[in-house]
Amino acid sequence: MLVFSWALLTLSLVLCAKAEAEVGVKDETSRELSVGELLERANRDRSPGVDEPPLAEGDIAVRTDNKNADPCTSRGCLWNKWTDGKVYIPYYIANHYSSRERDIIVRGLESFSGVSCIRFRPYQNGDYEWLSIESGDGCWSYVGRQGGSQTVSLSRQGCLYHGTVQHELLHALGFNHEQTRSDRDSHIQVVWDNIIQDMKYNFNKIATLNQGTSYDYGSVMQYHRYAFSKNGLPTMVPIPNNNVSFGEATQMSRNDIDRLNRLYKCCEFSLDSQ
Repeated sequence: MLVFSWALLTLSLVLCAKAEAEVGVKDETSRELSVGELLERANRDRSPGVDEPPLAEGDIAVRTDNKNADPCTSRGCLWNKWTDGKVYIPYYIANHYSSRERDIIVRGLESFSGVSCIRFRPYQNGDYEWLSIESGDGCWSYVGRQGGSQTVSLSRQGCLYHGTVQHELLHALGFNHEQTRSDRDSHIQVVWDNIIQDMKYNFNKIATLNQGTSYDYGSVMQYHRYAFSKNGLPTMVPIPNNNVSFGEATQMSRNDIDRLNRLYKCCEFSLDSQ
């Protein structure tokens, strides 16, 4: 009887330990990943088809006929504003998404209307330019208005998160990544030796138009500390305080919204008018 009791006690302790371990794993994996982490994970093993564009900076589609690194906004890539002060951008969502997946995309599209003059609306016959949202290989978008049907890829495998949708839509609206800003070196030190060799081009600075806003470590467009690392060590370190958190955004920051409104001159939403 004593042997049986000890065996039962041992079994109970083993089961409890296993349960605690499982809880610990669940707690670790349930942490909400940042947009930068989600994008890198989704695009890590990307194998684009012949009809998909090459990518720069991890998720920016590059036209093979135009590799100019200048900001697209200097070449007139903004979406047109109507006489009522709104910017209406047609979109078409491919029918291969489930209703739940479609809801995530629509929520991301609609999140712009409450904080800016941007209005995404469903495609209508006669529209001559629109965003075609489809599940391509990975998460990616062109920067700014391209004309005609313009693909925004939100793969069903890893891209359907609210912040990821916002991130790719901000690209389509004309924004690059925060760490490529023209004033980047005053806020972020790039550790070139830790970057995968053929990924170093992703950290090249761009002559961005920063809309008079300060560098934003909390931007949804800021990649995380270990982006494109070849050895598990940081590829970016904030300066002068290297303990500052960055690249942890899960949705647009107030600064993201402010610079969007400045770029499109959404006067009623600008911080300058508040």
